[in-house]
Amino acid sequence: MDDARRNDQADRPELLPDERVPGVHDADGIAGDLSEVRGLAAWVPPAIADRSPRVTVVGDAMLDGWWSGTIERFCREAPAPVVDVTRRDYAAGGAANTAMNLAALGARVRMCGLIGTDDAGRRLRGILHAAGVDTTDLVQDERVGTTTKYRILGGDQVMLRLDDTHDGLPPSAITSLAARIPDAVAGADAVVVCDYGSGALGDEVREALGHASRLDPGMLVVVDAHDTAVWSALAPDIVTPNAQEAAQVLGTRLDPRSDRAATVTGLSSRLLSATNASAVVVTLDRDGTVLLGEDGEEHRTWAKPATEKQASGAGDTFVASLTAARAAGLPLTTSLDLAQAAADVVVHRPGTSVCTTGDLAAHLQQFADTALATAELLRRVKEDRAAGKRIVLTNGCFDVLHRGHTRYLNQAKQLGDVLVVALNDDDGVRRLKGPDRPINPIADRAAIIASLSCVDYVTVFGTDTLVPLIELLRPDVYAKGGDYTAQMLEETPAVEACGGRVSILDYVPERSTAAVVRRIRSTPLAGDVP
Repeated sequence: MDDARRNDQADRPELLPDERVPGVHDADGIAGDLSEVRGLAAWVPPAIADRSPRVTVVGDAMLDGWWSGTIERFCREAPAPVVDVTRRDYAAGGAANTAMNLAALGARVRMCGLIGTDDAGRRLRGILHAAGVDTTDLVQDERVGTTTKYRILGGDQVMLRLDDTHDGLPPSAITSLAARIPDAVAGADAVVVCDYGSGALGDEVREALGHASRLDPGMLVVVDAHDTAVWSALAPDIVTPNAQEAAQVLGTRLDPRSDRAATVTGLSSRLLSATNASAVVVTLDRDGTVLLGEDGEEHRTWAKPATEKQASGAGDTFVASLTAARAAGLPLTTSLDLAQAAADVVVHRPGTSVCTTGDLAAHLQQFADTALATAELLRRVKEDRAAGKRIVLTNGCFDVLHRGHTRYLNQAKQLGDVLVVALNDDDGVRRLKGPDRPINPIADRAAIIASLSCVDYVTVFGTDTLVPLIELLRPDVYAKGGDYTAQMLEETPAVEACGGRVSILDYVPERSTAAVVRRIRSTPLAGDVP
């Protein structure tokens, strides 16, 4: 085992016995079937790494440089600061950063791209090799210049970025790259295409990838490209344009003052048709992402933005994490939530960085014991309300999280700015569901709900109704599932008395906790005798 992989495994947190979910974990504590995992917990990233999916990254590999120093004077020739460089750091950028993030999450990664034999190319290949990325299919050509992006920092401020890009790639070099595709993708669980417009991934490469994907229809294909429409013949499983790129695909423009999430959702059918993808994930920077599925499925994630202006490559981390999770068998919506969590990790760091299995597990672990006492909840909501934010409140047991829950919570978040989820305590669940419930104790339920990007605060209540909390919190909106009506709810008078309104959301009748519990209990654990 290489050192990078060994160190990553050493970072994995041990699973405690009460973290092993029946029907999900096998006898060794490592997840078996991940297809029913709807909530995020610290054991999920190690489970993905244990699967060690094989992923090939095909795309525009770059070298990022971060040169930092001090500023004590201005130059004589112009009113420009002089940066005395004291440190030079280098990192893989572009498609190479996607490969680095995949390797850091436990995937077995091949990098297929076109770089030069220059100093930047040699440095980039060395960085990838040291991280355990297979560079056999990373073509180096002496006639090609390696794309570099250097940031010059004075103190904590980026003063300048120098981009060295190269046009007019030799046709024979592109042909050499296309010839590598069959071997590069052979046996892969997933292929990620990172096309940023260098010209390397033209017709020859697209044709080679299309042929390979037709030979292996079970291979996951993810496209991250400035122009996703040119990859439509590949019929990708997932494409990940940003909002501007999504608009360009349709030959339109987005009003910067509009609700971008709502706008791209309204363009769902056109985007799916133009890209020929099974799912379009539109990234919205500080506003998270929107999933648009061909079956009408929609899902939002909400980012936790940082004020740090030096962070770079969070989009690469997002695509890598989404691919690793999906290739390991997680549902698409859960994979999206996990990818958002990974992006939240790196966006709070300076420079070009990766999110490891240990990083992501630690990030998810911090949601344990995050249920707020009533006094602290009221304090935080008071601050949010003073900032002009609308408060949405909902409640439930949320014992075994399923698709209906996550869809419902996503809809609730969109009714305002801050979503508060009140959970029934364990005694309350027993009163409602019977003596054999809950399956998961309140600490676990609170941690999983808090890890969802759409949830801002979690609290716990022990009363039979939510009326006492409503009278204290005074929410703008009280949301409940569509198996109720406002008239049925004991909480409605209290909500309306404080000036709020009740909103009844969609109900997903084919998805219920009871059905999931029955399925879990009917599935034997690994090692059980039938």
